[in-house]
Amino acid sequence: MTLKKELEKTMTQPLMAHPFSKSTSQTERCRKLLETVSPEDRLGIVINADPDAMASALALKRLFWRKLRKVEILHVNAIDRPDNLAMIRLLNLKQRRIRSMRGRKLTKWAMVDSQPAHYPPFKNHPFDIIIDHHPIDPASSAAFMDIREDYGANATIMCEYLKSMKVALSTRLATALFYGIKTDTDNFVRDSLSNDVNAFKYLYQFANMNIIKKIESSELSRHELDDFRAAIDGLVFIDNMAYVNMGAVDNPDTLVIIADFFMKLTETEWSIVAGVYEEKLIFILRNASFRGNAGKTAKKLFEPWGGSAGGHKSAARAEIPIKDITPQIDNRNNLDNMILEKLKSLKHKPLSNKPPSGKGISKRSKV
Repeated sequence: MTLKKELEKTMTQPLMAHPFSKSTSQTERCRKLLETVSPEDRLGIVINADPDAMASALALKRLFWRKLRKVEILHVNAIDRPDNLAMIRLLNLKQRRIRSMRGRKLTKWAMVDSQPAHYPPFKNHPFDIIIDHHPIDPASSAAFMDIREDYGANATIMCEYLKSMKVALSTRLATALFYGIKTDTDNFVRDSLSNDVNAFKYLYQFANMNIIKKIESSELSRHELDDFRAAIDGLVFIDNMAYVNMGAVDNPDTLVIIADFFMKLTETEWSIVAGVYEEKLIFILRNASFRGNAGKTAKKLFEPWGGSAGGHKSAARAEIPIKDITPQIDNRNNLDNMILEKLKSLKHKPLSNKPPSGKGISKRSKV
């Protein structure tokens, strides 16, 4: 079957012009979700595997249990973080990695905790179902599109579907959703709603806390210690922002771990970590200040360089193809200087209230 015919086959229902409005009832959302598929469908659920995404995919698979011919969970990223691997092993999560949607005997496609435009290989493929809590991308479209960007975790959205459809929760599913909410809200330090709190409380009665503790105690491997050493050696402070360029990394999750780690410093209100992975310059942003907004700052700083940027008030990400900025850089030091100039160029100073000690830029070899 040609790609054109595959695309035509997936578009059996008209696409939604925009996600559901906030006034749409949960009952109506459930009804529309079930109408999007038929018993003979073979559904592929595409995720960028992290705890929230894996839990959300598992929940969607449970919602369609015995309603579809087949449901597969397919992840687009390498999974290397020890805690994520521990979650997969301890909860026996079945999923496979894909790099392309070609040649797969699937009749419907879903994406949870993300949107197609976030992944260039998938951005032009029509999805049937999109359920996400990140800011809406104008290019996103699907026959069923539920995007609630004010929610702290996508697992909360899925929990509401399960409750509304009166689905009995297994310990495995409840534990996955509980951990998904726990990690994506950073124990409710990041932006979240009362919906997230209510889902967390509901799931608590079914989840296995011993498994949660084991997953959380599996956050680091010996390999990560080298990354921490390099990050500490390269750490730069700009007022109350911690910044480091990690250079080439084996896994972009390393940048996330380092960015979260530097937020533990007393002096830090912002953390920005840069690195290169698969021909992309990636930035991870974290914010704990009252005035700052990580998502808006990522767009302001890095969208002019091309690629994509965005996120929430407390957490954001930017990805820029190296080829788009290669003419401007000769070496890593030149790149660092360009980034530092960008960070200092924010005239409205969303990154600081008061410097922790002294002013301007300071290099630290110890933290």
